[in-house]
Amino acid sequence: MWTSALTLKEAPMISLFERIRRADVAIRPQVRVTPLERSALLSAALECDVWLKCDHLQPTGSFKIRGATNRVSHLTPEERRRGVTTASTGNHGQAVARAGGLAGVPVTVYVAASATPAKRAAIQSLGAKLEVIDGSVVEAEMTARRVAGEQGQVYISPYNDIEVVAGQGTLGLELMDAAPDLDAVFIATGCGGLTGGAGAAIKELNPHTRVVAVWPERSQALLRSLQTGRIVDCEDEPTLSDGTAGAVEPGSITFPICQAVIDQTETVNEGEIRRAMRHIAEAERWMVEGAAGVALGGLIKTAEQWRGRKVAVVLCGRNIALQTFLQAVTADSAAGALAQAHAGP
Repeated sequence: MWTSALTLKEAPMISLFERIRRADVAIRPQVRVTPLERSALLSAALECDVWLKCDHLQPTGSFKIRGATNRVSHLTPEERRRGVTTASTGNHGQAVARAGGLAGVPVTVYVAASATPAKRAAIQSLGAKLEVIDGSVVEAEMTARRVAGEQGQVYISPYNDIEVVAGQGTLGLELMDAAPDLDAVFIATGCGGLTGGAGAAIKELNPHTRVVAVWPERSQALLRSLQTGRIVDCEDEPTLSDGTAGAVEPGSITFPICQAVIDQTETVNEGEIRRAMRHIAEAERWMVEGAAGVALGGLIKTAEQWRGRKVAVVLCGRNIALQTFLQAVTADSAAGALAQAHAGP
């Protein structure tokens, strides 16, 4: 269905699904098979059968460890010796730092000045060299690519790399293995690495399961591109879902993959993200980041459509500063009751 013609030199051509299958072997045991847990409280509140894919329980607190570990596993001995460079808003940087550390590969991570201090500290604690760029996320990516080229290093994109996408796709394999009868899966979407990879696995194994991609209203670069039919520039605003922020670079492989696998798109505002994070805390006693709130927010917004049906929400990460989380979940305390989860903003 999807082949290595999207990026790579390998022959014969290998389908994306086959790459995902291979990644599922390559990333173990460094990457966990995370649980799929039914939420009784959310199911009752939303009147549908709600299951939570708990990738916030990964070692680095995010699904990103999947793609990073798979990409590092494909490095040649010479590439390992030279080290790798990447750019990140935080979670991908931590993932590459951990994967590189376990494989003995030097890692340099470029971040924009807007990256949270907690995520910067986490990257450094995993042994990576941190470079802070006084500019945007896109400028950090451009700098990282340029420096990698100058130093003869591999640049590991957060999303625009077929083996990164394949690694993220292992989440879809796990979902379908645990619950092959899902009617829909809700995934927070930034530049499409997780949604494209997991969506490809889901669609291969059960074409009837709908892939619902959800964006924060303040960061819709890939959504606008999909609506336009080509990759376009789209200005971001600050969002609680910093893990999905950023522009889609021209020629990104995630664009055609997401065109093929996404069945439905939704957006949520900042209030809906905050309330979804609160609902998860109330129902499951979990502290999750804004991107996880985006996915649940998409389900809450469309709950009537899924009444009586079985759906999964991907909890993609937990990396959020405590004070930021507390401010988010108390901002709408008057509207926080779980019984009101299906109400509008």
